Amino acid sequence: MSDEKALQERLGYFFQSPSLLREALSHTSYSNEQPGAAHNERLEFLGDAVLDLVVSQMVFRKYPQLPEGELTRIRAEVVSEKGLASVARELQLGDSLLLGKGEELSGGRDKESLLADALEAVFGAMFCETGYEKACSVIAALLAERIAHAARRKAGVDHKTRLQVLLQGRYGCPPSYALVLAEGPDHQRWYTVEVRFSEETIGRGCGRTKKAAEQEAAREALLRLEE
Repeated sequence: MSDEKALQERLGYFFQSPSLLREALSHTSYSNEQPGAAHNERLEFLGDAVLDLVVSQMVFRKYPQLPEGELTRIRAEVVSEKGLASVARELQLGDSLLLGKGEELSGGRDKESLLADALEAVFGAMFCETGYEKACSVIAALLAERIAHAARRKAGVDHKTRLQVLLQGRYGCPPSYALVLAEGPDHQRWYTVEVRFSEETIGRGCGRTKKAAEQEAAREALLRLEE
């Protein structure tokens, strides 16, 4: 059985156009070495939008009691690079990637960024071929348990982790933390930390340890973002 056929069986969707699936699986490094070959960046762009809409619709319908900030947190966790790469690994998508020689040698088949991008491209290809409803049903089947798991994780995820997942999901970049003040004697030290994003301070916190101050700063940032 070919890698592409096995992938489609695991995906639960069979492409009518093999060339469309091949495009979704073609990294730019491959197209650079194959004159005239398409790569998956355009399909990735489309698939990213489709994925956001599907997951947004799912969490909106499934959790009517949750506020906007918590819905955003769940979506961000599910559609994060790490989350999508995990789905891609379960599908063994890496076995079907078309890579250039350099990317192949550098372990591209298991790079989270490549796997996540290719999975989004596959979603985009499905949307192109069959429309939203069918693409939605396939994506929902793949992600339903992950969405439920992300919703259950609220109490167990610390503020710093939640903030990082939210910002990376929305904007693709993590926050940074800066110690701005440390005062008091060594046995009663008091730390003040700011959390920053895009050169702006989005939260400020204090604590007996730097870690505690960072958590408080992240908590304040989350409150602001969720408002």
